[in-house]
Amino acid sequence: MKIYILTDLEGVAMVSRFNQTREEGPLKQAAMKLLTQEVNAAVDGILDVDANAEIVVWDGHGSGGIEVLEFHPKAKLIARGPIRPPYYLDEGYDALFFVGQHAMAGTPNAPLSHTYSSLSIEYYKLNGERIGEFGCRAALAGTFDVPTVFISGDDKAIAEAEQLIPNIYSVETKQGLGQELALHISPQRSCELIREAAATACGNISEITPFTIDPPYTFEVRVLEGKSIDGYLRRGASKVDDRTVSWQSDDLCVLSI
Repeated sequence: MKIYILTDLEGVAMVSRFNQTREEGPLKQAAMKLLTQEVNAAVDGILDVDANAEIVVWDGHGSGGIEVLEFHPKAKLIARGPIRPPYYLDEGYDALFFVGQHAMAGTPNAPLSHTYSSLSIEYYKLNGERIGEFGCRAALAGTFDVPTVFISGDDKAIAEAEQLIPNIYSVETKQGLGQELALHISPQRSCELIREAAATACGNISEITPFTIDPPYTFEVRVLEGKSIDGYLRRGASKVDDRTVSWQSDDLCVLSI
């Protein structure tokens, strides 16, 4: 069995303030330790099903979210660095897991919700529908026939995932009460549930169909008020208006999602 785990920092139990995810220092270090514990729990759950599983983890948080000195000894890590889609994910993987996931930008009462950049992006749309980081990357995995079978994160992130993949296995680490407010379960309980659900997901991979969106693709990005679209235009996007750009392609990787 070969599993790809994609991580983020905002969906972890006891993380609900932007200063825990953006600002280097003791608060972020503590959040990174909590994420690493949850990732390690997912790895343990996979190994409970297949002791010889190959597990690759990509640290998907922009400024880094994994505490490398505490990372699981039986997994491998793609650490933060220059990387582009498909993030070394390919058809050789049996499944994709998300750990520490947040909801897309604009989701009501979703803690730390954003789409790729909390400082510059108002929304992404793919073929006319709003889509977040979960949907983009699950669809990318689907182009390789890889099913997305597991997610842990806040309740709004899980609801977003279940709209696309109704039978995905999930662990709710907290209930969102606002942009920087949540009702959390304990880190210990979160890790227990993640290990259990990860094992169950591994045992039922064949029941979950890869999430796919058929080409051709129209990808639209709208930036927040006061932000520039010039960088997107230099990369080949077409201008829709002063805050919106779009691309057309048959290849999701070209769209940098």
